[in-house]
Amino acid sequence: MAPCGSTCAVVGCTNNTRKLKDFMNGTCFQHKRTRLTCCPAPYALHSMPKDETKTRAWLAALKLKNPPKRVYVCSYHFIDRKPTELNPNPELFLGYERQPVKKRRKLNRCNNLEVQANSQTSASTSDIEVQLEQQESHCNGDASSDTTIKSVTKCSVQTQWEDPALLHHGYAKLPTNSKDVRHQATQCSVAHNILLNDSDSLLYTGIPLETFNTLVSVLEQFAGSFKMSTRDQVLLTLMKLRLNLMIGDLSRRFFISESLSSKIISYWIDKLEEVLRNLIPWLPRETIRATMPLAFKTNYPKTTCILDCSESLLQKPKNLDSRGESYSHYYSHNTVKYLVSIAPCGLIMFISAAYGGRCSDKFITMDSGILEYLQPGDEVMADRGFTIRDILFDIPSFTKKGAQLTEEQVTSTRRIANVRIHVERAIRRIKVFKILSQVVPISLVPKVDKILRICSALVNLRGDLIRDGEQ
Repeated sequence: MAPCGSTCAVVGCTNNTRKLKDFMNGTCFQHKRTRLTCCPAPYALHSMPKDETKTRAWLAALKLKNPPKRVYVCSYHFIDRKPTELNPNPELFLGYERQPVKKRRKLNRCNNLEVQANSQTSASTSDIEVQLEQQESHCNGDASSDTTIKSVTKCSVQTQWEDPALLHHGYAKLPTNSKDVRHQATQCSVAHNILLNDSDSLLYTGIPLETFNTLVSVLEQFAGSFKMSTRDQVLLTLMKLRLNLMIGDLSRRFFISESLSSKIISYWIDKLEEVLRNLIPWLPRETIRATMPLAFKTNYPKTTCILDCSESLLQKPKNLDSRGESYSHYYSHNTVKYLVSIAPCGLIMFISAAYGGRCSDKFITMDSGILEYLQPGDEVMADRGFTIRDILFDIPSFTKKGAQLTEEQVTSTRRIANVRIHVERAIRRIKVFKILSQVVPISLVPKVDKILRICSALVNLRGDLIRDGEQ
């Protein structure tokens, strides 16, 4: 029996050990002595089992959200007057009305509806056939018009929506519900519907259509386990990089969930970087000389590459240290900064990892690893901020303390500016991908290095930056 003072935990039940003790110590009217010596107890208080699964079943039956440390239930609430293996939980007089269990609808109801619909359509078609036979037999005179009117009036309402002659063709049947329409939408390729020519492909992916098709064929071997075609998966990822659309927008365009869109984008950023990194090669000196445009051959024939740093706006970090390291005084905003190197022909040969906007051009140049590619005798064209010894830099001249530039310096500066503009054009091509021209979210910072390499490789796939005869 439960200790003194214990009360039944069922709502509305007042049975407790004190009341039971007083009753048993009272005099039995039949035996004329105390009930404790002659009569069984009317009920007992049973404690909650120690097994966690059984405990949860008890609490669920009693609907106790915040149960006390010790829970007791009297015998009145058990089918067998106590917990048994067959009926271990309290089920009787629990102080609330149990909600009726809702039965699930059976699938055969849908089948019955289809059978009924088929019977209606078959009946309607049979009526039409009978009336048509009558019409053929009375084709002369006014009788033909009468039978025609009768045939129209006897047709089922179903014939207003379906042509009986096309019932045996699958394309003529109407979809049964919106789920079928959505399922059919997912079966057709989104890429085939929106990528119709080069202008569409450049708009959504940043590369021509033929190049996109070749890229998809190369990536087929890396297809994951997603229930989507590889073509649509690659298009989804490139649309995120090219247009920086919201995940919700992309999900609705491709008829998938937002979580699946995020997984696909994350997966293909890794795979695209792995495949496309080889499209950013450091050209040999002989290749650079052979592909050098006329503007470089005339004035700077020994130029190996053109360097410049660019920045992309970054969402303000919550961490104060990260916020300080990424703050750019030039933009008055948090940014990521990266170094770009192009060959005289316009090919992107190197792009560094992303640094905080606070880093200087000199530090990024020394830390990025680009110096490992340079050889003695190479000339590098750069901005004024690149002042590193032991490397010959062609840098635009600038005045000191108000002094004017000489005529020779002005001419040299103009020539350098005319050829340095090509690296700015290359950076502009990179920033055609709006993921880099708009504010980069903090969630993409772990993948921003891969995004930079992917966008640079896609720029190289677009073709020559400097056309023949262009100065």
